[in-house]
Amino acid sequence: MQFGIFSVSDITRDPVTGTTPSEAERIDAVVRMAVKAEEAGLDVFAIGEHHNPPFFSSSPTTLLAHIAALTTRLIVTTSTTLITTNDPVRIAEEYAMLQHLSKGRMDLMLGRGNTAPVYPWFGQDIRQGLPLALEHYNLLHRLWREDVVDWEGHFRTPLQGFTSTPRPLDDVPPFVWHGSIRTPEIAEQAAYYGDGFFANHIFWPKEHTQRMVEFYRQRFEHHGHGTAKQAIVGLGGQTYIAKNSQDAHEEFRPYFNEAPVYGNGPTMEQFTEMTPLTVGSPQEVIDKTLGFRDYVGDYQRQLFLVDHAGLPLDAVLDQIDLLGSEVVPVLRREFASLRDPEVPDAPTHAGLVKAKYGDAQPRQPRPNANRGDNVTGGSPYQDSEAVARSPFGEELG
Repeated sequence: MQFGIFSVSDITRDPVTGTTPSEAERIDAVVRMAVKAEEAGLDVFAIGEHHNPPFFSSSPTTLLAHIAALTTRLIVTTSTTLITTNDPVRIAEEYAMLQHLSKGRMDLMLGRGNTAPVYPWFGQDIRQGLPLALEHYNLLHRLWREDVVDWEGHFRTPLQGFTSTPRPLDDVPPFVWHGSIRTPEIAEQAAYYGDGFFANHIFWPKEHTQRMVEFYRQRFEHHGHGTAKQAIVGLGGQTYIAKNSQDAHEEFRPYFNEAPVYGNGPTMEQFTEMTPLTVGSPQEVIDKTLGFRDYVGDYQRQLFLVDHAGLPLDAVLDQIDLLGSEVVPVLRREFASLRDPEVPDAPTHAGLVKAKYGDAQPRQPRPNANRGDNVTGGSPYQDSEAVARSPFGEELG
């Protein structure tokens, strides 16, 4: 099971000091968080994508490539990549490049995005959000699996004989999670393709997450990808950790009370009772997180939101230390002891390569110089043995 942290990249006023960090300070802080996550023994760092204030992460691949260069083991990923307002061709190219630069230490989570003004900025209509998500992902899925794509849809210009470059590392597409707060159609999309489903798991009661994950598991099995328990599930979650519960409550309360996402509503105690938010000691975080398995079953990835609501960097780094030293080691051990042997491991690039090729060498796509400008049609690529092949591996001619 993989454990990590994620950020939504908000720039929020610190209610204790009254200061608001600059964009430069928050970007630097997020990089330091990711490096700290690897040092603390965590597995994953994720960043959201936003194109409007008060957020800074408008170019996740740039940020994640930098983090990948500063780390050696950490998996870098997104806590949202907008499949609606982004051109799927650009997603295919940018994330394939990230896959190469990180040597496969990456994946991504696709989402629709629910900030209405962003859609027209990129020439789209939020009322078409679901059709956009379905059509764009259908194209992205093909772009990563076919060397040459002919395609026509409703939301972008047609493609004829198009090749997305670079081709995926080892000719194995990045693993895709489909993330959703409340939309069963996105869970259906994940199940249809046999991809992973990431339940946001913040702000909502556990019953909502349970229904979404159960639906995804049922549809995963319906589409023939395996049993329901073999479906790939990830969960989010919010936490604030201190050495003891009293300190955690005292330290986090002013941030909770003024946070734009949940301030002026239920009390912190009510919110932690009704939702996955955990404010407390390492043991309280362990106990509540282990309880997630009771209503979603065995799952593969757990990410914690630790830097929201204006929290200062020092407090965030302390939480990452506590996660790495006191929380995650216990969670690894306990989840492993409870795990059903039929449940697959968390997806990794190495695992996907092994599943596709076994002990054989992976295909390494390269432009086929013998074909010139490819006027004869077919694939413009040859494999590492310099044999011209179709996108499906058969020898051509």
